[in-house]
Amino acid sequence: MGHLTGFIDIQRENPAEQHPLERINHWQEYQKPLTEEAIKLQASRCMDCGTPFCQIGSIIQSNTSGCPLYNLIPEWNELAYQGKWFEAYQRLAKTNNFPEFTSRACPAPCEGSCTAGLPGQPVAIKNIEKAIIDRAFQEGWVKVKHPVKKTSKRVAIIGSGPAGLTAADDLNQHGHRVTVYEKDDRFGGLLMYGIPNMKIDKKYVERRIELLSKEGIVFKGNMNIGVDISLKDLKKEYDAVLICTGADKPRELPIDGRQLKGIYPAMEYLKESTKHYLNKQYSPSISAKGKKVIVIGGGDTGADCVATAIRQGCKSVIQFGKHGKLPMTRSEANPWPENPQIFTLDYAYEEAQSKFGMDPRQYFIQTKAFIGDEDGNVKSLETTSLRDDQSESRYWDADLVLIAIGFEGVESSLFPAIEKKQNKISANDVDFKTNHDGIYAAGDARRGQSLIVWAMQEGKKAAKEINDYLSKLQ
Repeated sequence: MGHLTGFIDIQRENPAEQHPLERINHWQEYQKPLTEEAIKLQASRCMDCGTPFCQIGSIIQSNTSGCPLYNLIPEWNELAYQGKWFEAYQRLAKTNNFPEFTSRACPAPCEGSCTAGLPGQPVAIKNIEKAIIDRAFQEGWVKVKHPVKKTSKRVAIIGSGPAGLTAADDLNQHGHRVTVYEKDDRFGGLLMYGIPNMKIDKKYVERRIELLSKEGIVFKGNMNIGVDISLKDLKKEYDAVLICTGADKPRELPIDGRQLKGIYPAMEYLKESTKHYLNKQYSPSISAKGKKVIVIGGGDTGADCVATAIRQGCKSVIQFGKHGKLPMTRSEANPWPENPQIFTLDYAYEEAQSKFGMDPRQYFIQTKAFIGDEDGNVKSLETTSLRDDQSESRYWDADLVLIAIGFEGVESSLFPAIEKKQNKISANDVDFKTNHDGIYAAGDARRGQSLIVWAMQEGKKAAKEINDYLSKLQ
């Protein structure tokens, strides 16, 4: 235990951030790393609990509590406090294939279940993790790691998101010959095209892909399995196939006017934006420049749309949510160690408030219809309040609408021979097998829309099952 009363005597410190009005002028990460001494102090706040709830990885009241990767958080906190950075990295890498991803893209349910959060503020676990992995790359400790032995078994992984990459990494280290197929032109799945660059710089994704390639994994882009090559033919070529395509079928909003121009799924918009960022020669089909933007959906994807629209130079931006404003502190219905459902001012909302003078979120909003002009473009939205005392319609000007209400699952036409249930591939979380021998599924394609840490956990577990399956083949 770093400091016996550290969680009481030492205040939580978050990284300094570039001012919102400065950072909206670029697409780079905007948090400034804490100093080494500050990280040590933050690590000393860890209580080294007898039962470390930070790593339980459970679902409580439909929300994630603790780390599904079961990261050895108290152990690497103690090592960071002692300044034993290499040993801290070794502990971190035992359970987490890609800490540079999770320390940037994960919402940190580990902190929500941190015991220190009961009397005060939780340990800054995510920032400590980021400091450890960034230090490891800086010092050259993250090296190409070739498998100790090679087998003749071949595995195809469909999808290069967190689940697919994690499974590929583990199966490659088991000695199998792994090929990752990706329908897009770049690898990383939502890490590449679903999360804006200011939250996770794409250079970190590309760095890891390059490392995995050097370790022997083959990556094939622009390959849409089911279109360019059938799943049946793929299985003939490989001893096992793992489907990690994600749950990228957007949930629709089937209301009047949906056919109007200027209305898009949020992920399509974010993907176009990132493609243009990475290749200035690419002309995006969607842009918020000079437009009145409305984002429908109150989650993280909606917030990313708000931040992206501001950087593109929108005239205004508003975000609709069906639920009310969250409380400032935990309610009795949301006790520890559940993930706290409390009000926060996310990075996108700070930026909107600085730029336009108001938090863009509107609560208890139900969209009733899209209204168009004579040329078939959306020009306004009709909404009603979900509050019992407010039922009259309200109209909002808009010429770009982004629907960010989640995902239904995989496309129903994808892999027709594979059984699906409620738009998810039918495979349990014990052996991850589909209804076809040697074909497995993991990540969002199997469990539905979830967090990066659940996708990585499933990738690891599926890799173990596939390795066991391959070891029994002649």
